Amino acid sequence: MWDDRYSAPGYAYGVEPNDFVIAAYDQLPTQGRVLCLAEGEGRNAVWLARQGFEVTAVDASSVGLGKARQLAEQHAVPIDTIHADLAHYSIAANHWDGIVSIFCHLPPPLRRQVHARCVSGLRPGGMMLLEAYTPRQLEYKTGGPPVIDMMMDSESLAREFDGLEFLRLEECTRDIHEGKFHHGVGAVVQMVARKPM
Repeated sequence: MWDDRYSAPGYAYGVEPNDFVIAAYDQLPTQGRVLCLAEGEGRNAVWLARQGFEVTAVDASSVGLGKARQLAEQHAVPIDTIHADLAHYSIAANHWDGIVSIFCHLPPPLRRQVHARCVSGLRPGGMMLLEAYTPRQLEYKTGGPPVIDMMMDSESLAREFDGLEFLRLEECTRDIHEGKFHHGVGAVVQMVARKPM
């Protein structure tokens, strides 16, 4: 599915970073290694690299990552790309200064595994930024998977990121305009959390 989506001309979700990333990135350490999960065509990874971070983008679509590298070249910034399914990707323990997960919707068992790996993967003081659609998004139908089990909410995220300190964990609705696949009012959960020192 994702190779097909990213094979179309242009960028499926645009080339500008996610609004929540822009609003929350200053919570990240001022420099260091940032991992972007399910990064697709690279809009968030490239923007973070432009802010001076050492960025690694992971995605299951080689087509999407090819576009991410092109976007990085256009902005003259380096990013590392890793072609991997998150079911099989090992997040190095105590390695990352920041991990960014934007609309990374996974089946619940895998999601819980990946989130546990994120907690382990952050260095002490490292930050986790996450935005995802909540079950209420099914009312809006402006993006995201059409399956309630793939959605997230603040209660489940509080459990799955146990061990982190939550600076922000709330559900809200906001206008989302990211290419042709995220367009209109969306119901989201936003999280900023820190691994204790």
